[in-house]
Amino acid sequence: MNAQASAPEQEFSPLVDDQLCFALYAASRAVTARYRPFLEPLGLTYPQYLVLLVLWQDDTVAIKDIGAALHLDYGTLTPLIKRLEGAGLVRRERRPDDERTVLVTLTDQGRDLHTRARGIPAAMGSAMGLTPSQFDQARTLLRLLSTNVSAPE
Repeated sequence: MNAQASAPEQEFSPLVDDQLCFALYAASRAVTARYRPFLEPLGLTYPQYLVLLVLWQDDTVAIKDIGAALHLDYGTLTPLIKRLEGAGLVRRERRPDDERTVLVTLTDQGRDLHTRARGIPAAMGSAMGLTPSQFDQARTLLRLLSTNVSAPE
């Protein structure tokens, strides 16, 4: 059943400031920009930081699993990982038992960068100015929204 068919009729404003998509876009840009002063001294972009967050959890991860975790396709992910490799933070290698699978592993330098980046989540949480309850509620609603709009119609 189509979600729109089951929703009650409601009037939607054509004004840009009334669009949920615009509020999401503006918030995403603002949050990403707020990361910049924390990431620039580390030599990272925000997407590179996201890749490293995945690797700091598991140390060695297949590219396809990084893509799944970050909702990024192979074509977007590969240049990010190549730049991280060029910076000496990760290395890529084919899995010996399945050469189709490319594994990404943190180098010692990549692991050391984790220590320098540990304060970023707390600093960003503070910059967002949300209570823990508001933070959890916002994250829950955004995950639900993502799941709903990603579902096949």
